[in-house]
Amino acid sequence: MGAAMNPPNMSETGAPQRRRGRWQLILIVLMVVGPMILATGMYKLQFWVPEGRSYHGELIGNGQNRAELGVQADEVRWQLLVTAPQECSVDCQQLVYLARQIQVGLGREASRASHALAVAHPLSTEYDAKLSREYPQLQRYPLDLSTYTKTVQGKGPAQLWIIDPHGNLVLRYGPTVKGKDLLNDLRHLLKLSNIG
Repeated sequence: MGAAMNPPNMSETGAPQRRRGRWQLILIVLMVVGPMILATGMYKLQFWVPEGRSYHGELIGNGQNRAELGVQADEVRWQLLVTAPQECSVDCQQLVYLARQIQVGLGREASRASHALAVAHPLSTEYDAKLSREYPQLQRYPLDLSTYTKTVQGKGPAQLWIIDPHGNLVLRYGPTVKGKDLLNDLRHLLKLSNIG
């Protein structure tokens, strides 16, 4: 009979397998923890942060809500709210018209949003009658000017706000906003949201 084959020494084959197993474990941990470390570093050190944005208004990301604007309402849908700290003049009236058109422009999603006006001063008789006649779904609220000026830092012109169903301020627009940009922003929010 030929020479008996000696079984391989376990200590010789076990060491490379253990080393390979350790490397695999390290790679798995790096794949899980690495992106979190990278994202934290990007946020804290502000590197590789994209300059572009997909929205057109001013993003309100500090947790402010509708009550901090000086408006008391219990709307549970997305809301296009026009605030008029001064008289509701041409800019204000244009934003009210735009808010209604945007809601109509949502098509089948129109029931997920509402439009509203909050004013600090009484409306003119003619405009009040026009709103009652032509804007039957427009919600109207009083605007507490002292609360509003603290939040907005002064009176300023009329503003249009997108407010989520929880009452949080999401985006703010000035009187020169383009309807198409506003509609795109609201459609994007509705697409991303499961609420309202």
